[in-house]
Amino acid sequence: MKTTRNILCALFWTFLGLALLTVALFETGCLEFGCFAGSGEQAEFLLTTMMELLTLALIPLALKLFKFGKVHADLLSRKAVALKKWGILRLLMLVVPLLVNTLLYYMYAKTAFGYMAIILVIVLAFVYPSMNRCIAETSEE
Repeated sequence: MKTTRNILCALFWTFLGLALLTVALFETGCLEFGCFAGSGEQAEFLLTTMMELLTLALIPLALKLFKFGKVHADLLSRKAVALKKWGILRLLMLVVPLLVNTLLYYMYAKTAFGYMAIILVIVLAFVYPSMNRCIAETSEE
């Protein structure tokens, strides 16, 4: 179980670090802020709509993933193996849109992407892979 927790923590902190690195690169001027702003309103609209729908769909899905019957049964029967598989999936459902929203915020200078990234960072607190959470999610409660 400890190995699985370490893998999940490494994934969690790696993607959070990548998002913070992105913020640092844009805020220090290493990368140009708003480089795509105003370049294509239709593309910007489509990206905004797609990311809003994706973010709003993935947050509740990621938070409820371990409550689905098949997933819950798998977590109870195969414990660490299933937790690794489903835990990685759940984290990726949150951290990939976080990274994309962060990049798009700085590339398009559109606050909607920034707000979605902030919401995803807050949601990550609810899925942090602590040892207590790992044990609780693989036991019957």
